[in-house]
Amino acid sequence: MFSTDELCSLRWDPVRKGVEVIDQTLLPHALRWCPLDTLAAFCHAISAMQVRGAPLIGITAAFGLASALADDASDENLVRASSALMATRPTAVNLRWALEQMTCAVRSLEPSQRALVALDKALSLREEDIVNCERIGANGLELLTALGKDRLNIMTHCNAGWLATVQWGTALAPIYKAQACGIAVHVWVSETRPRNQGTNLTAWELHRAGVPYTIVTDNSCGQLMRKGKVDCVIVGSDRTAANGDVCNKVGTYLKALAARASDIPFYVALPTSTIDWSCPNGEQIPIEERDESEVLSITGLDAAGDYSEIKLAASHSKALNPAFDVTPADLVTALTTEHGNFDATEKGLERLCTIASQA
Repeated sequence: MFSTDELCSLRWDPVRKGVEVIDQTLLPHALRWCPLDTLAAFCHAISAMQVRGAPLIGITAAFGLASALADDASDENLVRASSALMATRPTAVNLRWALEQMTCAVRSLEPSQRALVALDKALSLREEDIVNCERIGANGLELLTALGKDRLNIMTHCNAGWLATVQWGTALAPIYKAQACGIAVHVWVSETRPRNQGTNLTAWELHRAGVPYTIVTDNSCGQLMRKGKVDCVIVGSDRTAANGDVCNKVGTYLKALAARASDIPFYVALPTSTIDWSCPNGEQIPIEERDESEVLSITGLDAAGDYSEIKLAASHSKALNPAFDVTPADLVTALTTEHGNFDATEKGLERLCTIASQA
């Protein structure tokens, strides 16, 4: 059974006055908490994907800026630290959102006041993320219940659980809520090449929560939908444009196409902080391209129980490695947020914006 008391990805130690995160690059083979004590450590944790998932990236950056201001609260360091954190990953809009929240909270203050206020703001954003994700779970549960199934077979892509947020998650939050309500749930976990976040992270999460799951290859997902073995697809988002276009882990677009062809609901779960209101459509979203080595090799445990990198391709091979793709809004059945469920249209997002501004 899911317990938020034991499942979190970033914790604040008030005694040590420091942040610890799960090093997700070691999962599922080892659970190791990694202390982050310097700006360089926070930047490395984000860029090296020790932490990942748009909401968690934002929260981590907030604590990173607070840590930097504890060392040097000058105007110069505020700009320098914010710029360094902003440069770590280009696609997830929560990174920019969190740094703007932090900067607005401290910019007008005297340097001597900034460190304490920055820490309070980072802690507040952490708690806000937890509350919002639980609400996403409750609102998503309404969509799952409306399907009217005695047993739900849900497909996911990448990882959008509590490892991608602080607790609960986005796409997995409705699944955890369904399980808590006694609904029989089974999850098809797509491996999510090349970094295998589905295999390494989502499956690990679901196992700890006691949710039945099956890992499947990315290329098998369309066939599973066509055969009627999938009731709905739920994914997260790293940035959603103002027209409802969704940017998420590469491979999401193919699942959306297969879901449409098979007449299966395709839901996207996200906090409003993941919506880029200044971005008119998905074509304007920058797509991060990661190192080709992630495609040409794979890392795992060898027979001796040691981490090893295995070359998959010939030494002369080249690879293209976009980390994300864009799913057009007309392929999205609904956007599930902390404020409710909305159409993935400009009107739907305008309605969400109005409700969010009044909350």
